[in-house]
Amino acid sequence: MEKPKIVPAEEWQQDRDELLKAEKEATRTLDALAAQRRRLPMVKFGNGYAFDTPAGPKSLLDLFDGRGQLVVYQFMDNGPDDYCPGCTGFTNNIPGLAGLAESGVTWVTVSDMPLAQIEAYKARMGWTVPFVSSHGTSFAADCGVSGGFLLSVFLRDGADVYRTYSTTARGVDRLLFVHNILDLTPYGRQQDWEDSPPGWPQHPTYG
Repeated sequence: MEKPKIVPAEEWQQDRDELLKAEKEATRTLDALAAQRRRLPMVKFGNGYAFDTPAGPKSLLDLFDGRGQLVVYQFMDNGPDDYCPGCTGFTNNIPGLAGLAESGVTWVTVSDMPLAQIEAYKARMGWTVPFVSSHGTSFAADCGVSGGFLLSVFLRDGADVYRTYSTTARGVDRLLFVHNILDLTPYGRQQDWEDSPPGWPQHPTYG
């Protein structure tokens, strides 16, 4: 397996300092994007959904659990006994949610899978994340994600619910702890789409 070249400490520090300039610029860009995101307008969203949950049917407003903001991850429904590896990996990466709750944010994972299928997979994976079913509702379609995965953010004002943000693909990918750590390592994620030096280990993303 190929390895990075070996250089004197002074040369390494020079190269590291040069990379740090680019990293700081990227941080400033992300800060500017976050500021722009906070200034997005919002759109009123329906509340007429009956999500199937272990505690019985709940509306979208109920999913806020009394807090002012709600983040929803739509987990793909691939059919019986077929689970999206990307959504599974994402859910494996969800940390403790207490910090979000302390900031007035509730997290819920939603899927069009029937609740019994969700509960069985949760038990198999050892997940404790709140996970409810939108099976039989138009929620996924109304979010614009029928058959796919998506992260949406909602804000409530009394009994009114508004959608403030959504993202998918690499917008969701950047939230993953494992991927963020791997991006700091010499071999990266070792996936074949990455721009890596010749000889670096690489494999298909879901291979």
